[in-house]
Amino acid sequence: MNAPDEDPPHLRTLRKLVNAMTVVFILGFITIVIVIVMQFTRGTTAAAGPELPPFTSLPDGETAQAVTYGKNWIAIVTIDDNGFERIRTYGLDGLPRQTIDIEHYE
Repeated sequence: MNAPDEDPPHLRTLRKLVNAMTVVFILGFITIVIVIVMQFTRGTTAAAGPELPPFTSLPDGETAQAVTYGKNWIAIVTIDDNGFERIRTYGLDGLPRQTIDIEHYE
């Protein structure tokens, strides 16, 4: 029979499983925190806006907010110093095609 101070085998096994589960949960929590911190720090370094194609240039005072590529065109969403937003489309040759002002309804 077991000594009075010794735990039964099934209780020792359960204790080992609970300890292993605790370690796994702690490692998972640390991993989630690291991923969240990496996502937030990555977002703050891109404050200058998206990278534009080398042949496009925006008017002074406008910064790019988004860039999308079509089959034969490129669209750039911009914002100027006064907060006005526009969509500027360019051909693949870099020549401007169209400018659309984005109206804000409040």
